[in-house]
Amino acid sequence: MKLTKLLEPFQPLRNKLFAKLYLAQTISLLGDAFTWVGLALLAYQFGEEKAAVILATALTLRVTAFIIFSPFAGVLADRMSRKKILYITHFIRMGIVGCLPFVTEEWQIYVLVFLMNVFNAFFSPTYRSIIPQIVEKSLYRQAIGLSAATYQLLGVLGPGFAGIMAIWLGAREIFFVDAATFVIAGILLVSLPKSALDVTQKQEDDTVPHSTWQDVLKGIRLLFSNQYVRFALLIELVSAVAGAMILVNTIVLVKGGLQLTDRDYGIIMAAFAIGATIAAFVSGAVDKSKSRRISLILGALILGIAISAANYLNFSMLFLVWIVAGLGQSLAEIPSETLIGETVPIEEQGKVYGSHFAFSHLWWAFAYPLAGFLGTTFPNQSFLYGGIITIIVLVVVVVFLRPKKTQQVQNLNK
Repeated sequence: MKLTKLLEPFQPLRNKLFAKLYLAQTISLLGDAFTWVGLALLAYQFGEEKAAVILATALTLRVTAFIIFSPFAGVLADRMSRKKILYITHFIRMGIVGCLPFVTEEWQIYVLVFLMNVFNAFFSPTYRSIIPQIVEKSLYRQAIGLSAATYQLLGVLGPGFAGIMAIWLGAREIFFVDAATFVIAGILLVSLPKSALDVTQKQEDDTVPHSTWQDVLKGIRLLFSNQYVRFALLIELVSAVAGAMILVNTIVLVKGGLQLTDRDYGIIMAAFAIGATIAAFVSGAVDKSKSRRISLILGALILGIAISAANYLNFSMLFLVWIVAGLGQSLAEIPSETLIGETVPIEEQGKVYGSHFAFSHLWWAFAYPLAGFLGTTFPNQSFLYGGIITIIVLVVVVVFLRPKKTQQVQNLNK
């Protein structure tokens, strides 16, 4: 029985179609690790003092592309062949990555990073909208959890492996390895059966086609009119405030506050990713309620409390607390995708996933500057203040915006 519980997160892999899609995602995520390690090394070649500015600008452009284009990507996912969207955008990204070794100017990095993430904004919502189509409803939570856990795990292992390859091959040559991972993942995507991925959504009574903007607005309306999904999305705002604090200010805490090394910083961030990975694997079993309210609130609360103490901890305690913070982050973020798959009509899921992808990244666009302000203005109390803000936002969301007991799901697509 215990072994069965341990293997439960991997049950969706019995579905051959999901297994192939999951393998393509895993290889693609490994390629993303190569991309960002290569970009960091490339930025450093333009001058040590410029590296941070280049990477910060690149991250800002990445989020901007997601916010602008993801809603339109979701609309296309409901209108066009989802398989075609996956492999076309995937191979275009591969071509863009193949251009990175030849960059000679900063502006070229910005253009290529922005374009790469424009197409990533089309790829990711489409990928997410396919999972509920091909996985049995009873295994959907485990499938989402496995995808999220793999994302977190490769966030830890991917950059380390990419760093080893960079030492062996060189900073620019690593992008060719990156492009090769795109080829392998692309072959898997092309081999997926079109009939299993696409949704026939044209109903007989659809005499008047909707414009793209109408469908974008419909996706946003469906996202916010579903009280379960809306609550989960607002909890993601809470999670983004705390998560941005961790991503932006941990380096200052470890190297400035604790006077430790780059290696120690890597260990602390690995602890956060390990906690997030563990929670992603078990999230489906933590809360099996329809609304996932327990998981969402518990995760956000754990995350807020954990970061509040960070300024006053030594290395060993910070390592343990960052594992707990990672657990909280996954518990607070994973339910959104599951709820969309379970409560939104399948023919509308593409546009809703696209809108969700845009708004969830919009939260981070607000959270990053807040984290930067707290880190520079209150370097010795930044995490304390960040934790207080996190908990205040959580209380507001729970008290005023939590879902009611009833939900008219069947009316959402009207």
